[in-house]
Amino acid sequence: SDLNATVVGISADDAKSHKKFCDELGLNFTLLCDPDAEVCKKYDVWREKNVFGTKTEGIERTTFLIDPEGKVRSIYGRVKPVGHAQKVIEGLRSFQK
Repeated sequence: SDLNATVVGISADDAKSHKKFCDELGLNFTLLCDPDAEVCKKYDVWREKNVFGTKTEGIERTTFLIDPEGKVRSIYGRVKPVGHAQKVIEGLRSFQK
């Protein structure tokens, strides 16, 4: 909130699983459902993945920083949770100056 940013997540899971996930982790942001992966495909994050030797399709964890006019300012691909929030905060600060 100090950086005037809104955090929104999206996944292909249904609303019931999202609620359980948010409750278990205490998430404080909106998590949207995209069960047909329509939005994920538009953002080009629906990819073939190799999970323990098995090829499957799913979301490649990616963060987009989108300015108030709707312009994508930064893309962070293949996101790993550890340390990622700090990188995003630095990114937000860099284009708010």
